[in-house]
Amino acid sequence: MRVLQDAWAYLTTAGSWTGDGGMLELLLQQLLLTVTALGLAAALGLPVALWLGHLGRGGFLAINISNIGRAVPTFALLALLVTADAWGWTQGWFPGVREAGPYGRAGLATLVALTLFALPPIITNAYVAVREVPADVRQAADGMGMTGLQKFRRVELPLATPLVVSGLRLALVQVWATATIAALVAGPGLGRVITDGFVRNQYGQGIAGAVVVAVVALLLELVAALAQRLTTPPGSPGSRPTGRPRRSGGAPASVAAPTVSS
Repeated sequence: MRVLQDAWAYLTTAGSWTGDGGMLELLLQQLLLTVTALGLAAALGLPVALWLGHLGRGGFLAINISNIGRAVPTFALLALLVTADAWGWTQGWFPGVREAGPYGRAGLATLVALTLFALPPIITNAYVAVREVPADVRQAADGMGMTGLQKFRRVELPLATPLVVSGLRLALVQVWATATIAALVAGPGLGRVITDGFVRNQYGQGIAGAVVVAVVALLLELVAALAQRLTTPPGSPGSRPTGRPRRSGGAPASVAAPTVSS
């Protein structure tokens, strides 16, 4: 009970949020890292996955290559990148990069690790989304004389958008939660509040940082869910029904379609 009181006191103290290294600054750093990593992963993964889905081949290879980011532990990759920088293996790659901040050396290592971590759900969902466009819809587009690019832009992409956004939504929350590990290599983000609290036996501070991470993750999930709903066309499986089911021929609405008995 004492720990929860300490956590509440830490959250409600203005000094915990303001100043150099305050939670507000660290929260903005982690948000910046998360959005940047998601943007890079989307820029790298979406064009390839969408086009392979349109072509209908190469998706198995692309998905399995992207799953390397899921198979390799993110912290192991982060530690490797930081070690490589410390030993001078990457010296000269990022001239003029600062030591601290969201895009400092540890921040850039975290950014690379998070980008690779975000690729699997983005690539998988985008590829599957285009491949699941109904075949009769594709045939109708071909019958209208559409070129491959026109069919992709006017038919496949609009129908695939909700599932593509679902992949971005999943990656967003995962990347935000995983970004806290940057603190283990002296990187930016709210993970520093958590690790510092537990290392100094100030458990209330550690729990307060974890609470902030969880609350922001919930808010990001709600925003992403709203974006997914806005991109879902009416009448699609993911949309909300707009009215009561219609009755045909005076039959009750609860009557199911007839089944064939053997």
